[in-house]
Amino acid sequence: MKNRHKRLALITGGLAVFGIATALVLNAFQNNLVFFFTPTQVSAGEAPKGQTFRVGGMVQVGSVQRQNDGLTVKFVVTDTAKIIPVSYTGILPDLFSEGKGVVAQGKLGVDGLFRAEEVLAKHDENYMPPEAQHALDEAAKNTTTARP
Repeated sequence: MKNRHKRLALITGGLAVFGIATALVLNAFQNNLVFFFTPTQVSAGEAPKGQTFRVGGMVQVGSVQRQNDGLTVKFVVTDTAKIIPVSYTGILPDLFSEGKGVVAQGKLGVDGLFRAEEVLAKHDENYMPPEAQHALDEAAKNTTTARP
């Protein structure tokens, strides 16, 4: 084999290995990518069907219902414009309460119930996830501009 053919084979092999490595990294990135949606966006059908995503807003006052098994909790997340019913089985964060900010990660069922796999609550009085705060601000702006 000539040096020219050896060099060409080495370059082709290197490009193949680089292509496979790139494909594996992009596939792993795609599988771990989780988007954030507001209740208004979920109601409008912008959230992906059958895929994990996050929904955030405020826990609607009076909506928390604890089931008899002691672990399942149903509550409603709102951005003051729309609501999304959420079901979660597990131990809730200590700071989870009605009227406070929350971000839930899970999947939306065909029945419209968001089945959360993880629930995150704000950690102090001044903190709210930036996406949730922006969603609340936008919803408040839209409801005040929509009034006659």
